Amino acid sequence: MKYADDRSDFVNIRDIIPEVITEIRYYTSFNFVGERICGYEEPAALLTREAAYALKEVSDEVYAKGYRLKIYDAYRPQQAVDHFVRWAEDPGDIRMKDIFYPDTEKREIIPLGYVSKHSGHSRGSTVDLTLTDRMTGEDIDMGGIFDYFGERSHYAYAGLSERQKRNRKLLRDAMERHGFVPLAEEWWHFTLAQEPYPETFFTFPVRHYEPAH
Repeated sequence: MKYADDRSDFVNIRDIIPEVITEIRYYTSFNFVGERICGYEEPAALLTREAAYALKEVSDEVYAKGYRLKIYDAYRPQQAVDHFVRWAEDPGDIRMKDIFYPDTEKREIIPLGYVSKHSGHSRGSTVDLTLTDRMTGEDIDMGGIFDYFGERSHYAYAGLSERQKRNRKLLRDAMERHGFVPLAEEWWHFTLAQEPYPETFFTFPVRHYEPAH
């Protein structure tokens, strides 16, 4: 494991996928912490070049079927992960509990693995996303919200309707076809199988960078 500040192999996803929708939750206060997260200087979505081009293939596939990708988070700097840990260790801060973890006690968040000291997002090839309907602009029904701490977020959660199951499968199948590996506990979370930096955690902030020439 090592840390690095070199962003030379990272790209802005919008530069590669113009039709993508971004809703970078950690730049806003609408997330499980309830405030903008350290390291998110602008509402940008960044990935390694390899992951971004693989995601472009996913976007092309789902776009042809009537959908657009919506990204909640992509590259996440280590300082943001550190912010999550500090928050999780503060038992008094439960301002977003009713929305994101109503059935989970704050003291259980780290032991249950919802927050940890390192995240695959910091390696630059992991993305959190959903699908929106191209015609209506509405998110399709995935049977649960992004970053919900609980079993409803598990891909195979038993309480889903048939439509919700189909929608989750639609996203997962497209991601897997283009080289991404899903996380069973989070229907929105995928990592490029052949990620270029499997042992490196990056530290540069999230913002809109000029394309490399």
